[in-house]
Amino acid sequence: MQQHEIHRFLERYFTANGCELLASGEGYMTVQLTIDLDKELMNRPFYWHYLEKTGGVPNPMTLSLITDGEKAPEDLKGELIHFGSPRLHQIFRSTRNLAGYIRLYEERNGFSGQQVPLHPWLGLNIKLSHVTNLKKDSIESIGLNLINGQIKEDFHSFLLSKKLTPKIPDFSFTLTPIIKPKSGINRIQSHLMQGVQTESFTWADEARKRWDEDLRLLDHFYGDHEEMPEAYELEKQALKEQYEPKISIDIINGGIFYLQQPQ
Repeated sequence: MQQHEIHRFLERYFTANGCELLASGEGYMTVQLTIDLDKELMNRPFYWHYLEKTGGVPNPMTLSLITDGEKAPEDLKGELIHFGSPRLHQIFRSTRNLAGYIRLYEERNGFSGQQVPLHPWLGLNIKLSHVTNLKKDSIESIGLNLINGQIKEDFHSFLLSKKLTPKIPDFSFTLTPIIKPKSGINRIQSHLMQGVQTESFTWADEARKRWDEDLRLLDHFYGDHEEMPEAYELEKQALKEQYEPKISIDIINGGIFYLQQPQ
């Protein structure tokens, strides 16, 4: 996920949740939070509890975020936000909590007087994690055409090129999916796993080497025991949980997008 994609994602997140963009330029934005998003993001439970008890006037905070330090104003005081930043992952979690699913329709290009069919696409934003004692996360955005099974990667960027609306446009009609959304999710997950299988597994091999080294140390530490105590088995299991390579796929959010087919 590139910085300009993060910036666009944040703009859509805040506007979709009713926030006012007080300032938004290349590399930065300042947002007036709503009461709900202040509670969601700013970690002020005592303030809101006191306000609700006393009946005071709520004063949601403003939030300044910097998505490109080289392009943002030098005097702007805000949080630098990037793919690995805690704030961005907090917003990912918030997106899942507040709006895990959406349905949008592509607006018509021009007007010909004819009915325009809209094809259903399942779009998922997914966190793909390579987990050992270290962890590497990446965000994948995948779209699946629910009529013909076509898969499109970087689907989020593809959607940014479209003009979408929550209401079906006039003189448009939707096609009924042939592939059910649940089956579509399984197809997308299988597609991601096929991609994972073509990757280098050096990260897993290195984890197993570290695991073996720690196992040898553990065996050496308990080497003078004729019968291994329960503590040995517990520590051995803990090493397995710490080092055993795993790949996890977590859906952040998704939706059904009814789109025109290219001519």
